[in-house]
Amino acid sequence: VLLLFIKSLPSLILILGVAVAAPAKEKHVHRHSDLSDHAPDDSTGFHYEHEAFLGKEEAKTFDQLTPEESKDKLGKIVDRIDTDKDGFVSRGELDQWIKHRQRRYIEENVLKHWKEYDQNKDGKIGWEEYKNTTYGYYLDEEFDDVDDKASYKAMLTRDERRFRTADRDGDGIVTKDEFTAFLHPEEYDHMKAVVIQEDIDKNADGKITLDEYIGDMFTPENGEKFRDNNKDGFLDNHEIAQWILPGEIDHTDNEAKHLIHEIDTDQDDKITKREILVNWNMFVGSQI
Repeated sequence: VLLLFIKSLPSLILILGVAVAAPAKEKHVHRHSDLSDHAPDDSTGFHYEHEAFLGKEEAKTFDQLTPEESKDKLGKIVDRIDTDKDGFVSRGELDQWIKHRQRRYIEENVLKHWKEYDQNKDGKIGWEEYKNTTYGYYLDEEFDDVDDKASYKAMLTRDERRFRTADRDGDGIVTKDEFTAFLHPEEYDHMKAVVIQEDIDKNADGKITLDEYIGDMFTPENGEKFRDNNKDGFLDNHEIAQWILPGEIDHTDNEAKHLIHEIDTDQDDKITKREILVNWNMFVGSQI
């Protein structure tokens, strides 16, 4: 996924070089998986928008509805989003709604997995408890019974690294908040290094090489100048964090801006219920 983001950089730079009304989609930054598992690419459909607007689980239920049922439910949601009841959905209201759906998804996801992994029901999850529940039988066999042995071992290494980072006090046990950081690392500053390593650092050496960063898109000369601030031939965690996880990026606000821009015909930074329902398939799915 990240390679696709990197390959979009030339067009993104071109867009930023001219004055345009459309907000950038930040394709060069880490995609926020709590909003959607899909890439934010409208040319392939509105799956990203549906999951960001509804929440990933709720979006699945809309996919089982007829178009009429989807539009009816969407109309009721719009009434909830319009908190000041002025007949418009502002960018701020839409942003707050998406944040609400994101928080709800995270809470429900953590609760579901917490029940699964807290085997002894003591209100905590230890690494051994998580590891045995997740990998169980395969651990005794050193993954000999699975086709892709290397991938399973890499998954185990990734999970342990992420678990140890989430475990702030290093006692080998995570609280519910620490477990939330384990499942949703993008939400926590102290988990940034883990997100970076899992996304880009393919050889897991703690540094990003030029090849890992640019793939086959840039020449070495251009690539080194682009982000390697200390010119050591690598992107360290700090340098790559400024690119992939810039602190000023607000993914939910960016999605709110995108949705409004696409259907706001008079460009007043707010949309009516009618405008939303006319463009209903941008917000929700259906059986079709």
